Amino acid sequence: MGIIHALQNWWQNQSILEVVGVITGLLCVYLAAKNIIWNWPLAIISVGIYIFIFYDSHLFADMGLQFYFLVTNIYGWYFWSKKTASEDKTPVMRIKKTEIILSVIAVIVFTFILGSVLKYTTASYPYLDSFCTACSLVAQIFLARKVLENWLIWIFVDVIYVGVYVYKNLHLTAVMYAIYVGIALLGYIDWKRDWKKQAA
Repeated sequence: MGIIHALQNWWQNQSILEVVGVITGLLCVYLAAKNIIWNWPLAIISVGIYIFIFYDSHLFADMGLQFYFLVTNIYGWYFWSKKTASEDKTPVMRIKKTEIILSVIAVIVFTFILGSVLKYTTASYPYLDSFCTACSLVAQIFLARKVLENWLIWIFVDVIYVGVYVYKNLHLTAVMYAIYVGIALLGYIDWKRDWKKQAA
């Protein structure tokens, strides 16, 4: 009985905004993993909600990231809509060596610059938050461009986010990111299967 009461109390303390953000966030990532274009409008709703959630939690780099996600979600919706008449969906691509090098450099530079700025604010974990934001920037553009390895970056960064959100008492968001890890793994497996079919 104590566990049920504790769960009821926990549920009553959850924000409706966070609940809607979690539901739309999970749906959009699941649809992206399944290579279904309707992930993009749900992603737009989710990031719009998380702009307010992260502002309220003083996770300013994450808040700024949502504005970037908003733009790349619109772009992703457009890019995934472009396919030839003979294609069922836009083909999956593999990462190039130059993209790996440029991505690593971008993550290091962005983390240092943004972290150095945020440490003078009330931001929580300025450098860790900036690092996760930088990794997410790279992963999101790869997702929009249908690059297979975007899922590996998401797995890595989502594991870190789980810990951050637990510590910030965003429990539903932490659960959502833990589920994201599993969905990203499924996305990688499904997209790799699609890429092999294309190659054949």
